[in-house]
Amino acid sequence: MDLQQLYSKVRQALDRYNMVNEGDKIAIGISGGKDSLGLLYAMAGLSKFYPKKYRIVAITVDLGYEGFNTTRVEQICRELDVEYYVVNTNINEMIAKEGCSLCARLRKGALHDKARELGCNKIAYAHNMDDVIETMMLSLIYEGRFSTFYPVTYYENIGMELIRPYVLVTNAQAKGFVKKYNLSVINNPCPFEKISERDYVRKLIEDINSHTPGVRKRLMTAICDGTLKEWSVDNQ
Repeated sequence: MDLQQLYSKVRQALDRYNMVNEGDKIAIGISGGKDSLGLLYAMAGLSKFYPKKYRIVAITVDLGYEGFNTTRVEQICRELDVEYYVVNTNINEMIAKEGCSLCARLRKGALHDKARELGCNKIAYAHNMDDVIETMMLSLIYEGRFSTFYPVTYYENIGMELIRPYVLVTNAQAKGFVKKYNLSVINNPCPFEKISERDYVRKLIEDINSHTPGVRKRLMTAICDGTLKEWSVDNQ
């Protein structure tokens, strides 16, 4: 996927789900992985010609793992003329026993606090289409309900809106973009990355797709055309 195709996918999500309003200041959470870097490129580029003017800042939450280096992200942000901030934490020391769920809460809290400090009214996460589908499958398997996160969510407790402009970009397309432009991706230092329920569901979907090609697209169609009104175009 090239940059113009990326712009098209992200703009489609912005338009379809009314993610951006005139004058928005949007904080983009940057992990340094392929999705967050792709979203950074897309939102930075679109800000120059999108009909509703908005500003972005990039924020990385450093969990405290040794060897985590943000030099390449800093360089990319300079090239894109985007303000960049790193929030240093010791979250790694706090999650030794509780793992992913606690880490996610603490990481989001640190990101939200910094975004508020910078005067942002929205936060953009880089969840892609495969993340949407995997979350739905996790909900079905472990909770017995048809559910996933939404493209747009307003959080009263922090007074900000959360948007996910990458939800129409597949995992394969995200990989293709960073490969095409030789973007360095920061390796995830988290020791829990490959032992989570999400990793199990990801492999399960891959196995189903090997027997029934195209299943990801059909699962996404079920989400958009199903009972989740937040995903329905007709309700936008």
